[in-house]
Amino acid sequence: MAACTISMVDEWKRKAIEAKDKSKTIEMAEEFKELTANIIAHTSFGTSFAHGREAFKAQTELQMLCAASSSDIFIPGTQYLPTKSNLEIWKLDRKMKKSLKCIIESRLNSQSDNFSYGDDLLGIMMDTKNDGPDKLKMNEIMEECKTFFFAGHETTSNWLVWTVLYCPAIELERMASKDMKLGNLMIPKGTCIKIPITMIHRSTKYWGEDANEFNPMRFINGVSKAANHPNALLAFSVGPRNCIGQNFAMLEAKTVMSLILQRFSWSLSPEYQHAPVNNLTLQPQHGLPIIIKPLQF
Repeated sequence: MAACTISMVDEWKRKAIEAKDKSKTIEMAEEFKELTANIIAHTSFGTSFAHGREAFKAQTELQMLCAASSSDIFIPGTQYLPTKSNLEIWKLDRKMKKSLKCIIESRLNSQSDNFSYGDDLLGIMMDTKNDGPDKLKMNEIMEECKTFFFAGHETTSNWLVWTVLYCPAIELERMASKDMKLGNLMIPKGTCIKIPITMIHRSTKYWGEDANEFNPMRFINGVSKAANHPNALLAFSVGPRNCIGQNFAMLEAKTVMSLILQRFSWSLSPEYQHAPVNNLTLQPQHGLPIIIKPLQF
């Protein structure tokens, strides 16, 4: 995390110093997307990260297509028709799976003498593949790689972008596995419930009259005491279905932000257009240009 970030900020500093006014406008959305992709690719695939990025690129394009189609009226059976969108989705899915399969097969063929597949995420998963009740199949390993990338790249990237504005995911979905009572409501089995995270995080009922203000000091006594309810902050969800990558994401975001703030002052560019858009995660439609100035030359 630190190595990838330092490489990025060193390049920023070089560009700023070369400028006449010793400042540089940086497109943060693209920079953070590139950075978090590098970090999760190295973490997941070690020395094979370059090949992993090809699979991740296909998954990112898949995400955009899925986000676009999610707003359409769904007609059962249309997902099997050879429409232009479906053909592109199938093509990207094949490309992604082929890339991941090549990486996994290459790792299988290069197993070290100590019968370990490596200490990256892929190696750890493959070490569980050999035997025992928890062994993973090829398809399961590929699916886990896809999950790690989406959870470890997309959300963290947008979290860094929206550091003082919003959260990267604006809502959560849960499906009732059985008939249940939630407060005064009876929820039938199979009902899909949407949890509006952004609304909860801006509720004056839980956060007080300054709910819309940037006030880090509200967390001085910890997250559970920051609001009028211990679970008012749903950044990583709560309970048995909370985010498995929470510690990874927290460490990454703190590392990146601390390394940047040690080196630069920054301000919002006048070119910025405020237009958040929900593409499964919240993204700046027109990017996030930030003016940075090195603190030391």
